Amino acid sequence: MPPNRNQSSARLLAPVALVAFALAVSLVVLSSGGKNEGESPNGSGKADTATGQRTTATSPARPAAPRPTDRSTYTVKPGDTLGKIAEKVRVEVEVLQELNPAVDPQALVTGQKLKLRE
Repeated sequence: MPPNRNQSSARLLAPVALVAFALAVSLVVLSSGGKNEGESPNGSGKADTATGQRTTATSPARPAAPRPTDRSTYTVKPGDTLGKIAEKVRVEVEVLQELNPAVDPQALVTGQKLKLRE
């Protein structure tokens, strides 16, 4: 029995269409270049279309350096790790370990109290 003509052309057309689609998506992604509209070619700032000059944006003011907490203890919450706790209370992990030598950092228990300072 001779092969169906429609089936064989569809078998050839599907991979060709897939390759064409992949090329089109690649071209769109590459042509966008990841730049914002109005950004200068070197990415240093926005270009003023009227004067051709570039302006640079200033970064927002940073908050003051974090201070260690005034609390003396912390109660472990579900999902806490020693690193997360240290970040929350702004105390180094090493300091927490020194202040709490009996605490296993790999086995924190919800409700457990940790010393944050002497």
